Order: sequence, then C-alpha cells, then structure tokens
Amino acid sequence: MTAAPLVRWAAVTASLASVALPVCVAAGPVGRHSDGERPVFFVRPLGHQSHGDAEGRYAPLSMLVAPTVGLLSNTTAAEGIPSSVAQGARYVEGSPVLRLLSGRWKYLPAGRTASAVVAPEDPTARLQIAESRAWLAAGRVPGSTPAQRATAERALLAMRGLLRPNGAMAAGWSPGWMYSWPRDSSFASAAFAHTGHDAEAHRILLYSAATQRKDGTWEARTKLDGSGPPDGRRRQLDANGWVPWATWQWYRTAPPVTRRARLAGLYPMIVKAADRAAASLGADGLPPASPDYWEVMTNTTNIGTAAPLLAGLNSAADLATELNRPADAARWSAAAGRLSAGISRRFAPLGYQRTVDGQHGRDSAVAFMAPPFNTAPADLPRALDSTYEALLLPNGGLTPGNDPTAPWGANAWTPSTSFFALAWACTGKAAKAGRVLDWVLSKRNPLGELPEKVDRAGRPSSVAPLAWTGSIVVLSLVALDGSTLPTPPPRQ
Repeated sequence: MTAAPLVRWAAVTASLASVALPVCVAAGPVGRHSDGERPVFFVRPLGHQSHGDAEGRYAPLSMLVAPTVGLLSNTTAAEGIPSSVAQGARYVEGSPVLRLLSGRWKYLPAGRTASAVVAPEDPTARLQIAESRAWLAAGRVPGSTPAQRATAERALLAMRGLLRPNGAMAAGWSPGWMYSWPRDSSFASAAFAHTGHDAEAHRILLYSAATQRKDGTWEARTKLDGSGPPDGRRRQLDANGWVPWATWQWYRTAPPVTRRARLAGLYPMIVKAADRAAASLGADGLPPASPDYWEVMTNTTNIGTAAPLLAGLNSAADLATELNRPADAARWSAAAGRLSAGISRRFAPLGYQRTVDGQHGRDSAVAFMAPPFNTAPADLPRALDSTYEALLLPNGGLTPGNDPTAPWGANAWTPSTSFFALAWACTGKAAKAGRVLDWVLSKRNPLGELPEKVDRAGRPSSVAPLAWTGSIVVLSLVALDGSTLPTPPPRQ
C-alpha cells in the first residue's frame, strides 16, 4: 500500500504532542527503497486515524521544514518567505516585493527563480511593483473597510503568485502544499472570475481539462507540472462537482464576446465529469462513499461529496443549455433531481451531518448546501447555526468537524471557518458573515497573509498564504459588497 493521504492538513507546525505521518514514499518493491529515494514525512494531528491508508517510516520533528509565512513571485516563479526573513519586514503595498527590516527590498526578478536583495526604490523592483498594481487595478479588490480591502488585495496577490503559467494552482508554497488540488483550484478560479481576472480563472479551468482522467475523474492532487499525482492516494469524487461549478461561475462573469467559444472548448471536460457524477449515484440517489475534503475515506456517503456533486450537476445542466445541448441538460438535470431528493431524505433529518449513518458528527461542509453552490433548502439556516455552534473552538475559529474517529485537536482551520462567512454572506446574513470574517482577518500573520490554521492560543500557524482560504475570503467579500454571487439553478 502506498503512503499517501493527508499531506496538506498534516501540518508541519502541529504541536509536539502530534505524531509523524509518512506522506510520500516512492513506489518500489515492498520494504526496499532505491538509493535515490528520500521519504518525506509530515505531522499528523493528534489522535487522527488514518484508517489504514498509509504505511511507511517515521522521522523526528526536528527534520521537518518550517512552513512559509509569505510569498515572493514574478508570475512565472515563486519563492516562499521563511519566518526568519519575515521578522520586521512588510510588503510594499500592492506588490509581492518585501521591504526588509534593514530597509532593503527583497523580490523575485522577472525571469529568475531565485530572489535578490536590492536597495530601496530599485528601478527594476519598482517596475514589478507597478506591474502588480496595474494587475490589481485591472480587476476589483472587494471590501468595505481598510482591513477587508488589504486582506483581499494580499489574498489576490498570493493567489496570483501561487498560480503557475500552465494553470496549476499550488495550494501553498511549502513542501506538502506545492501541488494542485482540483477543489482548491476551482475556488481560486471562481475568486479570480468574480474579481475581474478572467485570464487567470480560465487558465485554471484549462489545466483542469488537461489533467482530467479518461474516466471523467481527477486525481486528489497533481504535481505542478501536470505530470500526474505525487502519490497513490485515493481520488476524491467531489472534484466532479467543483470543476463544473467553477466553470459555470467563470462563464457567468466572462466577456460575452468570447465566452461561448471558450466554453465549447471546455465542454468535453464537463460532459465527462457530469456523466461520471450521474453514473455514480445509487438507487437512493446518493454517490458512494469517498474521501471528502478532509481527505479521509468514509464508510458511507458524506455531505462533503454529495453537496458539491449537486452543485456540479446543476452547473453542467445549465452550461449544456447555453450550448444548446438539450439531451445533456435533461440527463444531468434528472441526475441532480435524484441526488437532491436523496440528500433531502438521508442528510436533512440529521441536520446535514458528515455521513448518512449519523455516526461521524457535524461537518463544516454543511455550508456546501448553501449559495453560491446550491439553493439553500428551507431547513439549512438551522443546520448552519447548529453546526457552527458545535464546531466552535475556544480560540474563536472552527474545527472542520467533530467526528469522534478523527479528532482535530485545538487548531482552528481557516477554510472551514470561512465556509460559514461565505454561506451567510450569500444568504442575506451579513452581520453573521461579518463577524466570522472579522475573526479570520484578525488572524492574518504579520505580513498580512492568511494562514491555514490558528492554534490554541489564537496565533496563526501552519502554512501561509493558503490559496483556498484566500479564495473563500475574497468570494465572501464580493458577496458582502452587494455583488450577489450566482448559484447554479436547479432545473428539475
């Protein structure tokens, strides 16, 4: 069995009480490694159960590489900023150029893969600052307060820095995060689309099309060069919902003159994804058990897969209508109807808990049943409130879930917390959304970057910036600005 799961959230900065988890051991004869193989190890959250998905060797915590706290980039290359460099530093406003404590500037020159330290006001660095500011000005920076706008600006620049020229979207720029997840990429595409950065949004979708498997699914993650997965972890079916949803969000914002032709180019991807999603539904209308966004396999169907697939099928049906493909639209609408009915029968009575057997607790993925993913069922507001209360930690953020078989400890996760800001922003609960966002924004690190996690003491921890958190926050701010984020219409 290959060592695979839980790379990204098996954070390098977990507490010393955590245990090491092997995440990347090169394939080969059992028990043997070639001379060139160097197994990589990360830290598993205290108490996490891997359910037998991983085997391998373990390493002491002292061998682990500290995660980044910031990012230098030049649109073609990136370089992580370690905490030792970041002390006393700050970004030059509207740019990826870092002003060091000494006053000198550190940046990644165009066409280079290694940073340079230059005198302040260096002319070449100034050119990069001007280009970065022009890119921001060509779109929109959402937010109604200085803190919101500063956060959105930094998140957009981080997302741009993490986006590779081929469309691969790195989750972060630390070992273990330097891969492209279809889920994170889809959120980033939507965030780019709704802030006026059409080229970046479309480039991500082209990468998704290029890396789709012949059977219509996607790997859990791929190497940034698109050459394939870095390990043998299980594929996650939720990508078949996220990618059509992201394509639909992009299409709603794309320039009308060119969007139809570009959608036609993406449509084969939509066909394979939606047909695979529809074929996965059982007699009860629900998809099979699958790893969810926790990247952990469940024994029964989970809401973290069912809800995205519903969004994807409705998105695919609407896109088919746009391209005058009525047979496709009817097929996917019918599948969406069966899935919606199955969710109503099995998940709704449980308050949209993690799994249909009711044995795995509350799950922040309940927010996937809300706009801008799905039209909210009548009983969803109560489920959102009760889930938020159940997952709230003393530090003010949320744990992803309270599944007793996979405890998360005292760390709050900024993506899971931000899901609720987005859900409430898109359902007219601006005050609730604002309070959640205020907490997330208050946990930016000294460089203004959004971290993946917040520790027991309320300090930012793990990798920063994280593309997924940035995308969710940007989308939430767009919604709070009054620009209603569209939701794929149920057509059944």
